[in-house]
Amino acid sequence: MRAIAGLFLILAIPAAAQPSAARPGQLVLVVDANVTRPPDLMRLSAGVVTTAASAVEALAANAARMTAVIAAVKAAGIADRDVQTSGLNVSAQYRYVAEQAPQLTGYQARNMVTVTSRTLADAGRMVDAVVKAGANDVQGPEFLLSAPDAALDEARTAAVARGRARAALYARAAGRSLGRIISISEVAGEAPQPERKMLRMDLREAAAVAPILAGELQLSVQLTMLFELEP
Repeated sequence: MRAIAGLFLILAIPAAAQPSAARPGQLVLVVDANVTRPPDLMRLSAGVVTTAASAVEALAANAARMTAVIAAVKAAGIADRDVQTSGLNVSAQYRYVAEQAPQLTGYQARNMVTVTSRTLADAGRMVDAVVKAGANDVQGPEFLLSAPDAALDEARTAAVARGRARAALYARAAGRSLGRIISISEVAGEAPQPERKMLRMDLREAAAVAPILAGELQLSVQLTMLFELEP
């Protein structure tokens, strides 16, 4: 996999009263390094939204459809530990007319489960299955890396190597000798992902399996490196 690093420079050389009393200066580098990895986890949220004249009716209709959705998820081979309820609410619905009191029109029930799968190739079939089972609020998929530490360590190694090489270059250009590394600080994490697709569909729109591509994930590390400069 590839590693890419970007560099920003701050050069600080303290002034001294006399040349013979000059102290070592400091060189600060901000180094960015990125690595890419194919994801190995897929997360999908599947929900059911129902409306009815009463809260009890809305919730009952929702429960029936959500039971079918969960059954479809289990039939696709998803383990119990990888299915989790992520939201359940019932709310009154109103019609608003200018200069009139809000009019109650019914109740809406919403239930959402989050599904985690390690078989990324089945993402499209999973969306198709839950929609056919009754889901009408599908969010995702989101692709993840189950063990990002090894990838981040590669970025860290690349960032330090680039930082040291570039620090030596700047030291030579400034007529100094590069000294020890005084400090290293880090900010790490995944680089921004493409905007998450929000799918909202009904049974009639589930005729074909949605094409879903996992692509690659980019993880990033940013280091601030402080070097000592010898005279």
